[in-house]
Amino acid sequence: MSEVKKITLPLTDKAVESLRAGDQVAINGVVYSARDMAHKRLIEAIEAGEELPFELAGAGIYFLGPTPARDGKVIGAAGPTTSSRMDPFSPTLIAKGLKAMIGKGYRGDEVRGALKKYKAVHFATIGGAAALLSKHIVGCEVIAYEDLGTEAIRKLEVVDFPAVVAYDCYGGSVYTLQGSK
Repeated sequence: MSEVKKITLPLTDKAVESLRAGDQVAINGVVYSARDMAHKRLIEAIEAGEELPFELAGAGIYFLGPTPARDGKVIGAAGPTTSSRMDPFSPTLIAKGLKAMIGKGYRGDEVRGALKKYKAVHFATIGGAAALLSKHIVGCEVIAYEDLGTEAIRKLEVVDFPAVVAYDCYGGSVYTLQGSK
């Protein structure tokens, strides 16, 4: 079994450059949840020259719409949604400083090109393990677009959140493991 790399968000270029497709990671720090509608609003805000609800530079977004939290918990089930649904929005966010995304499944050519051009990374985490993943989220606060309900943007504090580097900044892919080592 390979070594698990501990990383802390926000990410620097140097941290991104140290990651290769297939690396197992334990993510710590702050990550923001956002799904389709929140991504659409972020892009609309960028296009309108408005301030975003969080700083994109070095940030990470988890493609997540959690279930309601049970008593005594900070969040409900917290599994990833399909990453490709964010493909129309991700290149713009990456160009504006987004360094990491967490989801499941493949990313399109334009997203992979933006990862290379702007030194960013895409992590995959386990779909179907939402209850287990929620145990790594120790803080949760809605910070924007509350009207979207479960799709509102949340500021999440994560501890040792398990993921795998699916696409690195060198063009490597865990799905092909070509060009990453």
